[in-house]
Amino acid sequence: MKKVLVANRGEIARRVIRTLKKMGIATVAVYSDADKDAPHVHEADEAVHLGASPSSESYLKQDLILQYCKELGVDGIHPGYGFLSENAHFARKVKEAGITLIGPSPESMEIMGDKLSAKQAVKSYNVPLVPGVDEAIKDVNEAIKIAEEVGYPILIKASAGGGGKGMRLVERSEDFAEQMRMAQNEARSSFGDDAVFIEKFVTKPRHIEIQVFADRHGNAVYLFERECSVQRRHQKVIEEAPSAILTDELRKAMGESAVAVCQACNYEGAGTVEFLVDGDLNYYFLEMNTRLQVEHPVTEEITGLDLVEWQVRVARGERLPKLQDELSIKGHAIEVRVYAEDSMNGFTPDIGNLKRYRIPSGRSVRVDDAFQEGMDIPIYYDPMIAKLVVWGKTREDAIRRTIQAIDDYQISGLKTTLDFGKFVLKHEAFRSGNFDTNFVKHYFQDPTVMYDAMEEEKEALMHGINKIWSDIKDRNKSEYASVSISNSWQQKRT
Repeated sequence: MKKVLVANRGEIARRVIRTLKKMGIATVAVYSDADKDAPHVHEADEAVHLGASPSSESYLKQDLILQYCKELGVDGIHPGYGFLSENAHFARKVKEAGITLIGPSPESMEIMGDKLSAKQAVKSYNVPLVPGVDEAIKDVNEAIKIAEEVGYPILIKASAGGGGKGMRLVERSEDFAEQMRMAQNEARSSFGDDAVFIEKFVTKPRHIEIQVFADRHGNAVYLFERECSVQRRHQKVIEEAPSAILTDELRKAMGESAVAVCQACNYEGAGTVEFLVDGDLNYYFLEMNTRLQVEHPVTEEITGLDLVEWQVRVARGERLPKLQDELSIKGHAIEVRVYAEDSMNGFTPDIGNLKRYRIPSGRSVRVDDAFQEGMDIPIYYDPMIAKLVVWGKTREDAIRRTIQAIDDYQISGLKTTLDFGKFVLKHEAFRSGNFDTNFVKHYFQDPTVMYDAMEEEKEALMHGINKIWSDIKDRNKSEYASVSISNSWQQKRT
C-alpha cells in the first residue's frame, strides 16, 4: 500500500494522515468548499476538491472519490468515521475497483449495520442480549402486546438507527401508540427505513464499549474498554479508559463477548462492540460500530498503541501486531470533546469564528483538532472543534490533569463545552464513579447549576488573588503599585 486517500475531513483526517506519513505512505486529502483552507488539506501530499460544502455534494460523492483514486494511482482508502465509513455499498464499490478499503468487509458492515441482524448473528455465540424482541415490528397492536410481555419501561428503537434517532422511551402503555408512530416517522426520515424493535429499558444504564481488532488469519483481540456514559442527546461528550466500575473478571468476560461478536460476522480490522451495563453489573450487547471510534485516543493512551497503524497493517493482510496475552492497561485516560455548543442553552450549536485559539500542552496532554485561530466553524458538519485527551497514572491523576488542561485551553469568539467538561470532572458523582447515562438529566437539567459552580470558582479565584495581593502589600508597605483586577468572568479565557 503506497498511496492512501483519506475520505474524510477535520481532526480524524489529520490524525490518519499523521500515521500514514509515519509509515511512509503517500496521502491524498479530499475537501469541500468549506474546507478548502482546512489543515488536513495542507498536511496531505495531494488534495482534491469534491464539491460544495454540504456533505451530500462533497464527502458523500462515492463515484467522484473513486474516480480520483483511479486518476492518482491510489491503492487504499481510509474512511475515518462518519460519512462513508460504515456504508456497505461504498465498501463493495471500493473492492470492485481493486482498491483496499482500510476497514471491514461489506458483508460484515451489512450484518452489524442493522441492529436486528446483529442481534440474530450474535445470539448463537452466547452474547448477552437485552430482554425484548430481535425482529422488526410494524403493527402497533402486535407491538403493544409484546411491550406488555416485556414489561414497562421499554425502548422503541429504529432497526437501522444510531445517535439516538428513532428511539423512544415509553413508561406507560397509554403512551405507546403515539411514541411508536413518532419513532417510525423519525426512522423513516433519517434512515429510509421505519422498522423498529422493542427492548426492555435498563435502569441506571452505563454505556461501556470494547475496542476489538481482528485479522484475516483468525486472530482477534480486545483492547479493553471505554466508559462513555456521560452523554447529551444520546451522544457522548466525555469518555475514559478504563472504566471505574469494571473488575478484572468482568473486563475479561465483556472482552471475550466482544471477540465473539467479531467471530459472528467474520470481522476484520478495527471495531467497537457497545454494551449496556446495569446497576447490578449485568451487561448486554447493544451494537457493533464497524469503524474507528471518535474516542479511540483514550485506548491508544492506555495501551501505547497506534490503532490507525494497526488498521493499515490488517488491511495489508498482516497478522495482528500483538495477541491478547501481550496486551495490558497502563494508567488512565480521559477524553473531553470540545464542541462549539452553548451548554447553558440546551447544547445548541454556536457556530462562529475562533477569534482566539490556544491549545494546552504537556507530556500527558494530547489535542486532536482541525482548526486554527481565525478560522470559522462550518455550519455544514458536526460542531466538534477538538478532542482533549489527557493521560494520568491513576484515574484521580487523570481527572486533575484534565481540569488543568481545560483551564489552559483558550477559546474565544464562540461558546464551547469546555466549562461543561470541567463541571462533570469536578462533580462528586463522576469522581466517585457513581454515575450512568442519565448524568445530564440528573445533575444538569437546570444549567444554572453550572453557572453557580462557575461563580463559586470565580469567587475562590478572586479570593486567592486578593490574598496574594494583600501579602505583597504587607511586605511592601512603603510603596506599591496600584493594580486594577477585573472581576469579569466572561473575559477569563481571553
